[in-house]
Amino acid sequence: MADKMAAIESIEALEALYGRPGAASLRKVARQLTPLYRKWIMASRFCILSTVGPEGTDASPRGEDGPVVLELDPRTLALPDWRGNNRLDSLRNIVTDGRVSLMFMVPGNNNVVRLNGRASLTADPDMRQRFAKGARQPATVILIEIAEIYTQCARAMMRADLWAGVDARTEVPTVGEILAEVSDGDEGGATYDAAWGARAAKTMW
Repeated sequence: MADKMAAIESIEALEALYGRPGAASLRKVARQLTPLYRKWIMASRFCILSTVGPEGTDASPRGEDGPVVLELDPRTLALPDWRGNNRLDSLRNIVTDGRVSLMFMVPGNNNVVRLNGRASLTADPDMRQRFAKGARQPATVILIEIAEIYTQCARAMMRADLWAGVDARTEVPTVGEILAEVSDGDEGGATYDAAWGARAAKTMW
């Protein structure tokens, strides 16, 4: 059936089906950790790591009992690779093509923070030791060079009601606060946050 449908084969045709992006969606992008993006990411104990390589794409869940990544500097994060099924799909991709994306989530919060960048692997003993759990260490550590960070629209999580029944106890910055920070106060703030619910309700579907 799919082959009978008219495929969208150009960017022009695609953009004609949608409106132009709002100013806030463009202004919220940062090129390194800002204080509020840092606070949000360090509150996240779970993320999805996406990679691409010659065999295709891969998405892998990553979780910790504390912050899921470690900040090495404002432009570099470290993500331990703990024991899994040894398929090494994500790691094989990183070795051959360093492009990665991560989606950081905090239970009870409908916003997602997305990060795009380039990654490499290290088995450096000192780096592995930084993630030691008793006598155990990760086999390797993924080093991620940040290209851009931004918040993702909350509508998908709201539509799915993903956190129904979850007690949101972790305080993280709001999108309005982050937007005000990265735009030097030109966008966002409390007014943006206050208006978000009504705006989302009108454009949920």
